[in-house]
Amino acid sequence: MMSKKKSILLSLLVMLLWGSLFPSVKYSYAQYGVSTTQDILLFIGIRFVICGLAVSAFAFLKDKSSFGGAKNVILPVLLSGLFSIVIHYYFTYSAMQITDSSKTAILKQVGSLFYVCLSFVFFKNDKVTYPKIIGAVLGFAGIVAINAKGGKVSFNIGDAMILGASFSSVAANIVSKKVFKRFDPIAATGISQFFGGAILLILGLYLGGSVNITFASCPVMVYICLASIVSYCLWYTILKGGELSKLLIIKFAEPVFACLFSAAILGENVFNIQYITAFLLISGGIYISNKK
Repeated sequence: MMSKKKSILLSLLVMLLWGSLFPSVKYSYAQYGVSTTQDILLFIGIRFVICGLAVSAFAFLKDKSSFGGAKNVILPVLLSGLFSIVIHYYFTYSAMQITDSSKTAILKQVGSLFYVCLSFVFFKNDKVTYPKIIGAVLGFAGIVAINAKGGKVSFNIGDAMILGASFSSVAANIVSKKVFKRFDPIAATGISQFFGGAILLILGLYLGGSVNITFASCPVMVYICLASIVSYCLWYTILKGGELSKLLIIKFAEPVFACLFSAAILGENVFNIQYITAFLLISGGIYISNKK
């Protein structure tokens, strides 16, 4: 069993990697000539097909018996891929065409907040506690702080899609945690990523998407794939033995890392009171939710 300290540190590493992927993927769009929704779906499909094959190969080489019993859990594993890759990314990137990024960052955390308050419904040992609720509220407040720019409140189909993406991600984690009791998490990650990636790749091609792959643009794709492989394998390994509610509170740190990497890669200005406030709120939420 992984220690609590190690679990938190590795979870934060996952958030760092996921946070780095947002500006990296955004930067790669120009490198690969990605501009339309169908181009994006094709790009994501290629990314996760590569990741799925690589993770599956690693799982097999690590332990040839890791795929033993796959037929008994194949449906929930594929369901996890459907939620975490297909629905999550389709909704997210389709919605970004009509919903501003500030609102997107806030709405994508609603699913995690909802789960923390109702975790006992899905797992008996994942009980609701005051520290968890306080941690979730502080984490969500941190996301709001990042995007505290004022303005009118509105709701459109894009917002509904982002909420769908948020809840689909939580659903994937719930399904995956149940599967990991009977199946190797790394093997499950490989299968679900390949399945989800294949669907998006086919959908992107069917809709007429195109990606301009050149030798010069390969390093960006290599990093994106490596970061995806390491982060998802770590996350699902941690998820196998950890409390999902606490892990989803740590997930509030992802947008903070995304902002920091956006500053480094895209030159965006993040050194202001909004981000300092968000960092303090999210750090406090993680500490309180994991305090005995």
